Amino acid sequence: MSNNISRLFDFPYYQLEKFKLNKAFTSYKDGKWNSISTQEYIDNANQISRGLLRLGIKKNDKIALISTTNRTEWNIMDIGILQVGAQNVPIYPTIAKEDYEYILNHSEAIYCFVSDTTILEKLNQIKGNTPLKGVYTFDDIKGEHHWSEVLQLGSDESNQSEVEECKKLVSSDDLATLIYTSGTTGRPKGVMLSHGNIVSNVLASEKRVPLVSGDSQALSFLPVCHIFERMILYLYQYCGVEIYFAESIEKMSDNLKEIKPQIMTAVPRLYEKVFDKIYGRGAELKGIKQKLFYWAIEVGLQFEPYGANGWWYEKKLSIARKLIFSKIKEGLGGRLDLMVSGSAALQPRLTRFFAAAEMPIMEGYGLTETSPVVSVNDQNNGGFRIGTVGRIIDHVEVKIADDGEILVKGPNIMLGYFKDPEKTAEVMTGDYFHTGDIGEVSEDGFLKITDRKKEMFKTSGGKYVAPALLENELKQSRFIEQVMVIGENEKMPAAIIQPNFEFVREWAQRHNLNLSTNEEIANNEKVIQRIEEEVVLCNSKFGKWETIKKFKLTSNEWSIDAGHLTPTMKMKRKVIKEIYKDLYEEIYRG
Repeated sequence: MSNNISRLFDFPYYQLEKFKLNKAFTSYKDGKWNSISTQEYIDNANQISRGLLRLGIKKNDKIALISTTNRTEWNIMDIGILQVGAQNVPIYPTIAKEDYEYILNHSEAIYCFVSDTTILEKLNQIKGNTPLKGVYTFDDIKGEHHWSEVLQLGSDESNQSEVEECKKLVSSDDLATLIYTSGTTGRPKGVMLSHGNIVSNVLASEKRVPLVSGDSQALSFLPVCHIFERMILYLYQYCGVEIYFAESIEKMSDNLKEIKPQIMTAVPRLYEKVFDKIYGRGAELKGIKQKLFYWAIEVGLQFEPYGANGWWYEKKLSIARKLIFSKIKEGLGGRLDLMVSGSAALQPRLTRFFAAAEMPIMEGYGLTETSPVVSVNDQNNGGFRIGTVGRIIDHVEVKIADDGEILVKGPNIMLGYFKDPEKTAEVMTGDYFHTGDIGEVSEDGFLKITDRKKEMFKTSGGKYVAPALLENELKQSRFIEQVMVIGENEKMPAAIIQPNFEFVREWAQRHNLNLSTNEEIANNEKVIQRIEEEVVLCNSKFGKWETIKKFKLTSNEWSIDAGHLTPTMKMKRKVIKEIYKDLYEEIYRG
């Protein structure tokens, strides 16, 4: 096949020709890790394609996939669907059943494959209001159709020639998937991505990920319904990387030790949790060991790439790596040489610490509409700069509009929003996609994101405030887990803050404070005073008009399930403001 990849289902065949892995995908089931080879992956995908054709699936039909965890079956289904010219409609598992109903109706999906009873229970409540002809499950659920029925339907190879004809009719420009954005406001939009959109992104991103082709392992746990992880899985296939699916976020630490991967991808929230757990270990140490541990962390938090801090710092770093960081890395499997971050801004302290510990995080930038990567940091060729999202990838062009908005052009730009030409027209100027993000490009090509255009606001005094800048600075603090800066049309900026309850409890113990509940933490005067110190430190880095004059602490954790966050961990600002309207009123009217 050589490197002639133009459609997403070309990746498995390329892998078979070049690497022929014995362990292409590995999932944990029934108390053990179960692997399939590249050949089995293709054989199963062809079986699914034959089964779908026998179910009457035609080109451009839509099939929905909903899974609470990443798993081998999802990827087999994906290729099986795409090979017959149909489209895969992945749906976030955590959204409300009403959103399931909307997406299934809007996409006109006629079959749905789900992972487990949790999803099925929600789906069963609304499936009668949708065009669904059938639902299949990946888990064995009594009384339900199992996905193996479709495999069995395709076990007879007599219509494989029909599959091959379908494949020939699929072009690079054809629609491959409808991905419904999680959306911080309003109904989700169906982003139309072609085979060529995603393939171009995989091939351009590969140059930024220094993997040992055919001899690497990756741990996957970010939802594959999100284009970030999905693109990465195609990239792994292209590079001959063995893919292991984590059992769950809770089991990730155990899985890292078992699998010992060289690479994984995550969102900043997860890296924050890992760092907090590492930092928390210091409290368990005594005497010189504790002092040495915290000294090493402080050294790590000063890290700059390429020896920029000079020889004396590099000497200290060498000692910290030998005595402390090597043990931390060993606790995460020992071979984790590269991590990738996307979806939201990564705190520079995390970038510095993990790079110092020889587990560098390469932060990138992109959107669902850009398939997703626009830029990404790269350890090679001087391409790693802390506080930026790296240089623009090949064949993609970025320009900054007069108002600072980032505009993107390239083969990765979506076909448009499904059934919504008006919204498509709103975000396109010619071939340029309007990202809604404010940013700047340095003279040597590094992109830096400074805010969300729609999130900037004016105070009643007419001054503009960029909340993301303040929020990202505040989240550098270990005392603060989530923060939303408010103040639109008000006399001053303020903040609603969710403390990092786990860290604050450890801090409280060290200061002989008995704070067992989140409520006690949020209302404790000493905690409030300590967080005020963090706010004052943040304010010192900004102009007087944009500094935070007041703040309130929340006693509950912000989560996807509670509605504070989207499935990609972005804040739903309107929802948060409504949830905490009493705190808002106290700040401005109290």
